[in-house]
Amino acid sequence: MTAKPNLISVALDELHPTQITVGGAEVATKRAQWSQLKRKDRERTLAAHWFPAVRGPAGRYYIVDHHHLGCALHQESVDKVWVMQLDDLSEVKGEQFWRLMEFHRWAHPFDEKGKRREYGAIPSSVAKMRDDPYRALAGFVRKAGGYAKDAAPYAEFLWADHFRPLLPAKKLQPSATEPMPQASIDKAVALARAAAARYLPGWTGVTNATPAAVMAPADANHKPAP
Repeated sequence: MTAKPNLISVALDELHPTQITVGGAEVATKRAQWSQLKRKDRERTLAAHWFPAVRGPAGRYYIVDHHHLGCALHQESVDKVWVMQLDDLSEVKGEQFWRLMEFHRWAHPFDEKGKRREYGAIPSSVAKMRDDPYRALAGFVRKAGGYAKDAAPYAEFLWADHFRPLLPAKKLQPSATEPMPQASIDKAVALARAAAARYLPGWTGVTNATPAAVMAPADANHKPAP
């Protein structure tokens, strides 16, 4: 790989996650896509999918996006990736560092059950991240058009928590042919479009409560009866 302005080549194993979980089925999908690429296409993919990161304690880079890709590349034995440095907090230590990261919405210390954990629960490498099948489901539902991509950080985690009590985990288990059962994705798409999900980022459903003025616009030539 050749040098690129504003990008830093970093060993993948040295990158530190800023969240506890990923969706294992989504990682598996990215691995399958990577395996289909030839060498030149892989180089182009790495160049186009650099990791936004914050330089933290001991000069280590803490990635704030592309955790699924990072896990997939690790499992595919990729050594080096490109990093874009967003900020330098290397002089900040301990919990203060993580508090700053969370203040900037660069950290998400929630586990595979949607429960908040101590900062120490965030794994030290992408190889140690936990599987949350509902996070994978949220990703598949968005790709299926269940809701729109939203710029808000960790939006898909909110959708994962929405689906968590509505679909049993056993319905999300992968098979030999599907990383995520299509029937469960279809069910979740319907749930995502329902009015109960209207408070979530990227919601694209409709409600039944439509104003009468919208249903039957006034006729400019119509005069009310005396």
